[in-house]
Amino acid sequence: MKPSFFFFLVFISLASYGQGIKTYHKAYYKNGILKEEGWLLKNTKNNYWKFYFSDGTLSSKGHFKNNNPNKYWYFYSPNGSLKEEGHFNNGQRENWWVFYKKKETLEAKKQFKKNKIDGFCLFYKNNKIFKIEKYVQNTKIKEWTDLKEFEKEHNLSDLL
Repeated sequence: MKPSFFFFLVFISLASYGQGIKTYHKAYYKNGILKEEGWLLKNTKNNYWKFYFSDGTLSSKGHFKNNNPNKYWYFYSPNGSLKEEGHFNNGQRENWWVFYKKKETLEAKKQFKKNKIDGFCLFYKNNKIFKIEKYVQNTKIKEWTDLKEFEKEHNLSDLL
């Protein structure tokens, strides 16, 4: 066997070992219904996952990175309707999150930074904004119920 081929085999073996083994994981409730499914890398949740209520209805779906929710996620009510959706970064809520009432009616859009409401919150009634609040690290600092007053200080179209 040539030395270069031998080193190539050793390199491939070490590279495979360093990446760990990626496996597809499924866990079940005691009643036999699927509870969760997704990819494990070195026994940590990575990539795409789905979670289910005990009746088998989808409860959430999204990506993990090193056991932390990451990227865009969706959360559902037990009746199957979308409840909220938004971004995670290293397990913390970030950027805009959208919240729904019953029958997936838009309720609010909120800005997050490091898991805290930080920025604007837009509240909806009949799919129209009726109130805007401004937050800094979960503390409300201002509220507008008149959109014309808000637009004197801010550009509403930047938020939509």
